[in-house]
Amino acid sequence: MKPIKSKLENGFFALNEAEDVLKSLGFSYGGNWDYDHGYFDYKLDDEEGYSFLRIPFKAVEGELDRRETTIQMGEPFLLAHKYQIGLDDNAGAGNLSGSVNQFSEPQDPDASIDKKWIGIGKELLKKAEEQLLK
Repeated sequence: MKPIKSKLENGFFALNEAEDVLKSLGFSYGGNWDYDHGYFDYKLDDEEGYSFLRIPFKAVEGELDRRETTIQMGEPFLLAHKYQIGLDDNAGAGNLSGSVNQFSEPQDPDASIDKKWIGIGKELLKKAEEQLLK
């Protein structure tokens, strides 16, 4: 994980406006969001793993299932995971459903980030700042 300083950090925005602007730039909602916090993610790379520019946010007025909610942005960061090669040692069947977990654990959940993606991530963040801070 590599934090990136941003003018967005600690800024307050209407969720619907932030969502519209960031989606127009190619961001989507990241995983692990809840009713009080979440992430806007931009996938930078997915060759041998994946790299994202991630902008965390939290609800300060309302809940995230309502577009009129006010959010506060956190410190953006770059995140990389490297895929595991071969079979997952921890794969197994689910207890209740009998389903099989088909996804491997990442080989390196906090992989180093290529300098190329750092530059691209900073440029993308600058575009997001320009659009959101008009």
